[in-house]
Amino acid sequence: MSSGSVKDGKGGFHYAYLIVAAGIAITCIPCALVLSCAGIYFTPVSSYFGVSKAEFTLYFSLLNLAMMVMLPIGGKLMSRFDVRAVLSVCVAIDGLTLIAMSFFSAVWQFYLAGILLGIGTAPLIYLAVPSLINAWCKKKVGFFVGLCMAFTGIGGVIFNPVGTAFIAAGPEGWRTGYLVFGIIVLVATLPFTIFVVRSKPADKGLSPYGAQEASAAEGAPNPAPVELGVSAGKAMKTTAFFAIAAFGFLITVNQTVYQFLPSYCQSFEGTLPQIAALSGMIASACMAGQAIGKVILGLVNDRSCKGGMALGICSGVVGVALMWFLPAQAAVLLVGAFLFGFVYACTTVQTPLLTRTVFGSRDYTNIYSRVSMAGALGGVVAATFWGWIVDLPNGFSIMFAMSLAIMVVSFLLGLFALTRSKKLEKTAD
Repeated sequence: MSSGSVKDGKGGFHYAYLIVAAGIAITCIPCALVLSCAGIYFTPVSSYFGVSKAEFTLYFSLLNLAMMVMLPIGGKLMSRFDVRAVLSVCVAIDGLTLIAMSFFSAVWQFYLAGILLGIGTAPLIYLAVPSLINAWCKKKVGFFVGLCMAFTGIGGVIFNPVGTAFIAAGPEGWRTGYLVFGIIVLVATLPFTIFVVRSKPADKGLSPYGAQEASAAEGAPNPAPVELGVSAGKAMKTTAFFAIAAFGFLITVNQTVYQFLPSYCQSFEGTLPQIAALSGMIASACMAGQAIGKVILGLVNDRSCKGGMALGICSGVVGVALMWFLPAQAAVLLVGAFLFGFVYACTTVQTPLLTRTVFGSRDYTNIYSRVSMAGALGGVVAATFWGWIVDLPNGFSIMFAMSLAIMVVSFLLGLFALTRSKKLEKTAD
């Protein structure tokens, strides 16, 4: 392997591929185990302590609140310090907290754990992948971000059955589940964050993946890489920033509709029992859609951010329409859930890529950390909001109607931000 192939990725291995592997490890293991697998513990732990699910799952709301508060702090830390140190500390917090949860003897202890998990998970789920890929790649940025983020769902598919098996082993099987999950986080993720992750290609004496091709296309074969963009201070004073923040908030609120799709199926128990029996399959169909959708959205975004946004949101609109108006057809219902997975994928793929397209790469981490706060706030309020909506008369119809409206407004906000981007001056300093 020649040094040229390592540096420029021309027919050889580029270190950026290892960065992508690290991103996959981060999303598939700590992010999936903390977020995608949380639900399997709600019933056994609340039953063990003799409390309602609402009382126990308050820890998850505190987790989301802690993530929202941590995001701007995490953005500053990742901009000022070695990224591998910041991410390694976050992984350690998650792993050790999960291990500690296996020994808890009171529900209030889970509330403290939720805060710690929020602090540790926020940079991992929102900032790590977009920031690393943005720094290490000049081409296929969307594809790599989508590929990495797809593993939050894939990790859930892998580890939910594992955790369920431990939980089913006995009345305190949940303790073993938390213990094993914590050990997996530490053993399988820390080697990547400590030994593989680097803040930028210059740390390895390399150029970003695809930099030489991009330079050649511009007629300058060997210039030093230049990060063009808008500073965080200027970006946060623009209408485009507020439009993207609103996009992130609304698209996250809309994503949470997924959690109520099984309940929607169960609402047909008295009239269409065959549809009620699909409550588990509809969730799996949506998860499959979001995993595949993240990769496809990434690929489309590499050609057109507007095209990616249109694909994700239009798929969601069609998906909701199918589930709402044709619920009696099992196949159509599952296809609708699968398509809804594409707009679900917009939360962690389209939002960061839209931010990068509008504001550039220069101060990306700091800008996106602020945008992510809006998304995290959406996660805090969404479950309670939709829970209130579906309890109303004709609640599921209201939910779907509001979901359609939210997606249309989100698309218009994204278009507005892209239009304003053309008027922003992007500089290197």
